Amino acid sequence: MIRSIIYYILTSFIIFGCASDNKTQQSRIEAPAVPDGQNFLTAQYLRNIDVIQPDAEQAGNYEGMVKIEGGTFEMGGDNAQARADEMPKHTVSVGGFWMDATEVTNREFKEFVDATGYVTVAEQEIDIAEMMKQLPEGTPPPPPEAIQPFSLVFNPPPPGRTYYHPSDWWRMVPGANWRHPHGPGSDIEGKMDHPVVHVAWYDALAYCKWAGKRLPTEAEWEYAARGGTFNNIYPWGNDSLTPEMANYWQGEFPVVHDPEDNYLHTAPVRTFEANPYGLFDIAGNVWEWTSDWYHFQYYQNQAQMQGEIADPMGPDRSLDPDEPTIPKKVIRGGSFLCSDSYCSGYRVASRMKTSPDTGMEHTGFRCVRDLETD
Repeated sequence: MIRSIIYYILTSFIIFGCASDNKTQQSRIEAPAVPDGQNFLTAQYLRNIDVIQPDAEQAGNYEGMVKIEGGTFEMGGDNAQARADEMPKHTVSVGGFWMDATEVTNREFKEFVDATGYVTVAEQEIDIAEMMKQLPEGTPPPPPEAIQPFSLVFNPPPPGRTYYHPSDWWRMVPGANWRHPHGPGSDIEGKMDHPVVHVAWYDALAYCKWAGKRLPTEAEWEYAARGGTFNNIYPWGNDSLTPEMANYWQGEFPVVHDPEDNYLHTAPVRTFEANPYGLFDIAGNVWEWTSDWYHFQYYQNQAQMQGEIADPMGPDRSLDPDEPTIPKKVIRGGSFLCSDSYCSGYRVASRMKTSPDTGMEHTGFRCVRDLETD
């Protein structure tokens, strides 16, 4: 699915030029809808996870985790920046759980790979037949360079334009993966305490299984991010974002980045102050995978239920009207590429979505563990 999404978007806007006529743009917007949404997962990636055995030592290790007591909160957008799929606010309760204090680092992910031999999605050969199933009918087959193992790397476009599309700043880079975050020739030497990136949802799931953990639900993630406070815009409260608080884009996105903290990309975990629960980088640095499917009307449906909603697990199916044939998972927390002028993803209520086999330079994860296993 990462291959299909990226190939379709980049061929539409780059290989064949950025369409400018209204008819072409309208045809993209009015793509055939899938009324019930999608929720399928790729069998090949699930088989790779099935063979992983939980590590006994990891399963009993709570070092680096924070115990979070359950409670009730108002889930959803808090300010004028809230998007339609963040509304309306609705009452949710969650049980207690343990959560990693930091995003999973390169050091931790390397330990997992060394122990299991796991190969991430970005490093695997591409199944062209599977890829073409996800594309609209009539999409041309990919050129050879599009079927090599690759991931997406941020590439700032030249300034001077009034409008930019994500295809202007993302590059398909063969050989880019968690070991080589900017492509061949780059490495993670000296960055072992940075969050691992270029990990797909499947890769995060594989790590969780080995570590005896799981991915947080979207509700657990937001509850933890709020840190025990209510109606707060950011993990630290409502004070305006500054370079001392999180790793984010400082300047004119996506063309000018002049960070006062000197981090052009990821920062080491624990660089910035933790939220009241002791969670680091819950805002900025990298987007974090959750277990939930994404549906653009999910909050509306939740708000129609009577009373508070206990431990929601997300919708049964995914539906993004912009790409109705592509099932997606929710990501949370924003990244070093977020700014108020673009996505303000570091807000506690901000939610984005992406295909579960999509790994990118600004996406990572953290794990949780049920409280009753303690």
